[in-house]
Amino acid sequence: MSFAAYLRVYVPGDPRRVPEHRHDPLPRVLERGAYGVSFESSREDAFVIEREGRHYLCPRHPRLRMLEGLLAFRNAYPDPVSSSLVPESLARRAAAELDRIQARHPEIRSCILTSPFHVPPRWFAAFHPRERELVPGPAGLSIRYRTGRGAAVRRLQRARRILRRAGFDEDVLAQVQALIDWLRPFPADALVELDYGGAARHFPEGDLATDESAEDVAASLRALERGDFETAGECYSRVAARWAHAQALTFTS
Repeated sequence: MSFAAYLRVYVPGDPRRVPEHRHDPLPRVLERGAYGVSFESSREDAFVIEREGRHYLCPRHPRLRMLEGLLAFRNAYPDPVSSSLVPESLARRAAAELDRIQARHPEIRSCILTSPFHVPPRWFAAFHPRERELVPGPAGLSIRYRTGRGAAVRRLQRARRILRRAGFDEDVLAQVQALIDWLRPFPADALVELDYGGAARHFPEGDLATDESAEDVAASLRALERGDFETAGECYSRVAARWAHAQALTFTS
């Protein structure tokens, strides 16, 4: 998914123990596999970053992520749409292979969430607006946020409480809770990174320079907390409008 955004978890580790690694998350050549979908190189390497003199690793586990992503994509749609997108026979094969991997390696879990074409607004709730970084890359300017795992979970828990008290439906709450549940098992000293990745290519560099999506989400939550639904809606609408075109591509591709 060359136009995807990513949420990654990096755990403290020794990069010398990784057979192959890259110090920067770069675009990858996609391979076409037996399931009829394109996915990243199947090499078991990891992203490596250094922060305050300490190394952190984000294993890619590409096969595991491909299988989980395929099944999640199918489950996101009701029948008969889901069966037309991913046939039942293919889904059974993927589920069986995923079960085998998890049985052989119960310690392995996905360290990367992938969102095609856009950043889901709930991801921004895990970060403080001041954690935003403009980063140059091979394809141009991009944006990333990095924070500690503990801070990310606390912010998401607060967001969920605010949304629940404001009367949002269970589907919205469940999406935030799923993100909390994904992050919570990682070590307390892990790092969480939101990387616009290829999704940044939807925007001119000038728009990226003024993109304050995390601040808009934070402002919306603050307004909801004090019962100011009008301001909350205005703040959230800015995020929704900013990503509307990119998100629409999810349903047309």
